[in-house]
Amino acid sequence: MNSQHIIGVFDSGAGGLTVLKELIGHFPSLPFIYFADNANCPYGPKDTDEIINISTRIINFLLSKGSSMIVVACNTATASAIDYLRGHFHIPFIGMEPAVKPAALGSKTNSIGILATEGTFNGRLYQETTAKYAANTNVVYQIGDGLVELVEQGKYYSEEAKELLKKYVQPMLDKNIDHLVLGCTHYPFFIPILKEILPEHITIVNPAPAVARQTEKVFLESFPLASKQGDPFVHFYSSGNGGILKSLVEVIERNEGITFPNKKFFEIKL
Repeated sequence: MNSQHIIGVFDSGAGGLTVLKELIGHFPSLPFIYFADNANCPYGPKDTDEIINISTRIINFLLSKGSSMIVVACNTATASAIDYLRGHFHIPFIGMEPAVKPAALGSKTNSIGILATEGTFNGRLYQETTAKYAANTNVVYQIGDGLVELVEQGKYYSEEAKELLKKYVQPMLDKNIDHLVLGCTHYPFFIPILKEILPEHITIVNPAPAVARQTEKVFLESFPLASKQGDPFVHFYSSGNGGILKSLVEVIERNEGITFPNKKFFEIKL
């Protein structure tokens, strides 16, 4: 039996925790390394070259910690850097898939809304997926300026967040959407508010569960002799102040009724 594999996960900040919690459900006995690059957050306004440079440094760090596959739990980093990373590192990578396909196929009104960062909308993967699966669907786009920062400030359930989300979703409601795609891993933190302000018939599409299923599929294909049983832990690393990351980990554990096993927190500078 091969030695235990470690799965590396990274995001511009705490948003990737919404993916990590799904991964833990599929791999409850495996170790994880999570890197929150909150010193450089948000990624959305950054150009492709900068995101590739940042992502490369993070991958080298995750590899130094023993990661044998990596989940890019950030839509913007996936859009900008995953092709480069797959071409330069010989390990399996899982990226964030734009959940346009299930929204378009499930829409009864033939109108869907997508809330994402500018970097995600500009990415090849998003554009190709939209062209392939939503060519005949009315897609209402909205850049979620300021939303990532609210999560990173711990203000994911605040009047400020509610007013900003109302501003962003109203044009979508005016276009008769019945699905809202969350195109940033930070945005699931706003699901409680979105459920308050959206009509009941609107389906909120969170891609994180599908990404976790794809991770398990690729893991089993890539490491057929590996055991999913072992000594689990989650080591959390922050490139900036780790206080918010730690508090949001506790929020997820409390709200979702899960536990990140044997967790430890570290602050580092790459």
